[in-house]
Amino acid sequence: MSTKQLYRKIHRLCSFQHIYLLSNKRVLPFHHQIHTKSDDCENYALKVQTLLKIEANKSLTDIFQSLNQYNFTLSEDFILDVLKRHRSDWKPAFTFFKWVLASGYSLKTGSFNEILDILGRMRRFQELNQVFDEMSKRGKNLVNERTYGIVINRYCGAHRVEDAIEFFYKRKMLGLELDLIAFQTLLVCLCRFKHAEAAEFLFHNKKNEFKDCIKTRNIILNGWCVLGSLSEAKRFWNDIVTSKLKPDKFTYGIFINSLCKSGKISTAVKLFQTMWEKGCKPDVAICNCIIDGLCFKKRIPEALEIFGEMNERDCLPDVATYNSLIKNLCKIRRMEKVYELLDEMEMKGESCLPNARTYGYLLNSAKAPEEAIGILERMNKNGCKMTGDVYNLLLRLFMSWDNQDKVKNTWDEMERSGLGPDQRSYTIMIHGLFEGRRLEEALSYFDEMISKSMVPEPRTRLLVDAMNIKLKEKGKESMKTEITKRERKDKNTR
Repeated sequence: MSTKQLYRKIHRLCSFQHIYLLSNKRVLPFHHQIHTKSDDCENYALKVQTLLKIEANKSLTDIFQSLNQYNFTLSEDFILDVLKRHRSDWKPAFTFFKWVLASGYSLKTGSFNEILDILGRMRRFQELNQVFDEMSKRGKNLVNERTYGIVINRYCGAHRVEDAIEFFYKRKMLGLELDLIAFQTLLVCLCRFKHAEAAEFLFHNKKNEFKDCIKTRNIILNGWCVLGSLSEAKRFWNDIVTSKLKPDKFTYGIFINSLCKSGKISTAVKLFQTMWEKGCKPDVAICNCIIDGLCFKKRIPEALEIFGEMNERDCLPDVATYNSLIKNLCKIRRMEKVYELLDEMEMKGESCLPNARTYGYLLNSAKAPEEAIGILERMNKNGCKMTGDVYNLLLRLFMSWDNQDKVKNTWDEMERSGLGPDQRSYTIMIHGLFEGRRLEEALSYFDEMISKSMVPEPRTRLLVDAMNIKLKEKGKESMKTEITKRERKDKNTR
């Protein structure tokens, strides 16, 4: 398996994504009805989403009774649809999941994995462990590599390094092999969340247990790159070069990326040229890295030159290549060139077809609501699906333009799609409403955010404290004004 294939497999495992029932009553059997159409499944999922929102403050027993009144068949697709609509809101997702468990329905791996990912994302590890215990109790065949990847990824994301390592060693108990791929998955997750030091320590400590190979070393090198430590990346690069292992193009690519991110673009370009000289042909990802680095340093003509040479050297540009150029050309308002590249992407299609990131850069450069709507129409026409990032960008733009109707429409659509609102959405709303001097509304969004166990940014907490002080002072002033009015009224009536 190549390093590229390894990364893809690990990405699939990690891209996510005994139950204690609070009610002692078993859910009553529901009526069975066959629905094969996907739109039926979607409509029922939307009804459940609405019910869970309306009855959020009711008891578990009441919510279970309300869910029982619906006449539908539980299926894996339906359950996943409901859960995915609550990716950023663990409470209704967990309530619905417990109701499904209590119904006696035999859940499959996909549904367990989805709820594990939701709980892990929101750092609800007590509930995550309850779900995992229930999953394990129902049979080892339910736990698969994706389950392992999700849990490891979420532990590392919460910086619970010891828990992640302990879970790795539970693999044998779960009926999974304690192999090199699993070890590499652990290292990837540690490095992704800036625990390169712990990953390198494990790597050296387990050399006798797991074969030393360039793929594993690439993971550690990338970890130091993610951490932004060029000195450590250089040290590890030198370790690879002086070892018996030969650097491959991914090793070069990772180190070139580290140099570019550290602003050492000239050194990166030299290493890029060395690759060609040594017959180690750079791939499109490495070319993209150089192009992006040159654009960041405002050396756009050089970036366009390398972009032009890619076809000649049989290294075809992809959507990321175009995105790097479009992002930076938007910044300097060279919109004619931007739309020329966009037309080229649409014409080429396949790996060059514009994606959500492409349209995000265009939206970010929009100067008015009408321009943004035109970009969204083009996005929809090309079959590009919305993402949470695009929704949040739209929220920020419409808030800055004080277009409250569009803000509400965007928020409602994001909720229906299950792509939010997340912590960033609430942050945008709170700060935007504060700037619009709508303090009570801003605080209501903050309360809702906290009720969903989302952790606010430090700047948001400071802002909320300032708003509370301001409202308190405003209340005192209003009270003083009212007292003064009454005193004047009393004086005039004497």
